Amino acid sequence: MSQSSASANQAISLHDFPGPLVLVGAGKMGGAMLDGWLQLGLPPACIAVIEPQPSAEVAALAARGLRLNPSLNGAHEPAAVVIAVKPQNAAEIMPLVAPMAGGATVILSIMAGKTIGFLAKELPPEAAIVRSMPNLPASIGRGITVAVANPRVTSAQRELAHKLLAATGAVEWVEDEPLLDAVTAVSGSGPAYVFLLAESLAKAGAAAGLPADLAARLARATVAGSGELLHRSPLDAAVLRQNVTSPGGTTAAALELLMSEQGLDGLMRSAVAAATRRSRELAG
Repeated sequence: MSQSSASANQAISLHDFPGPLVLVGAGKMGGAMLDGWLQLGLPPACIAVIEPQPSAEVAALAARGLRLNPSLNGAHEPAAVVIAVKPQNAAEIMPLVAPMAGGATVILSIMAGKTIGFLAKELPPEAAIVRSMPNLPASIGRGITVAVANPRVTSAQRELAHKLLAATGAVEWVEDEPLLDAVTAVSGSGPAYVFLLAESLAKAGAAAGLPADLAARLARATVAGSGELLHRSPLDAAVLRQNVTSPGGTTAAALELLMSEQGLDGLMRSAVAAATRRSRELAG
């Protein structure tokens, strides 16, 4: 059973953030979240970043008050700690996070494959934990993140986690953590499927006689433009597809193959199932 709670980041403000925020890991995804928080009004002085190899952009924020790699011993209890490191680095950073867990602090993880059970073993018993799965478009503020909370998370902590995640796009909440394996397969891995569509369309255009560079430009612009239309339109994808398909026309001829029993629907089901299985395997 899932509970939907999507938000546009334009409707979110972090001007009234209740306390310090600690970001552990400021790579591509962590850096995207940091950019989003600043754009939503979070003062740099409220943020501490733990990142051994900070980008020039993150390092420059220190001049605006952001605390870069500070000692956290005796630090004021943070409102939230966001774990944005690669999952293979989890074992080395969890001892750093553990002393900050508990009390009013919510631990928000975006580490792929690291379950609430894993995090709970590394943190104090009273830790409030939110596990989430963002996706690559978060880097341009157009992502979608799915989150799940453990029973220790209060409504106020959940709202705070929602605001932090909404800085990079829409947010959905589920109650059943195992659903995150399918989420990973659909939205987490999904951008790669879309990029593959652009690749395949370009190759098909070249095979049909177009110059390869022109075919690549046509495919790229078509996929990007169609995605933007889907984003802006209130219509379902199926309706948009129907609207561009004239009976007996060229689009219909192509869709007859793509929508056949051996077509795109079946391939996509198999692909998502394979990614879901692999997500479960990686989560242990």
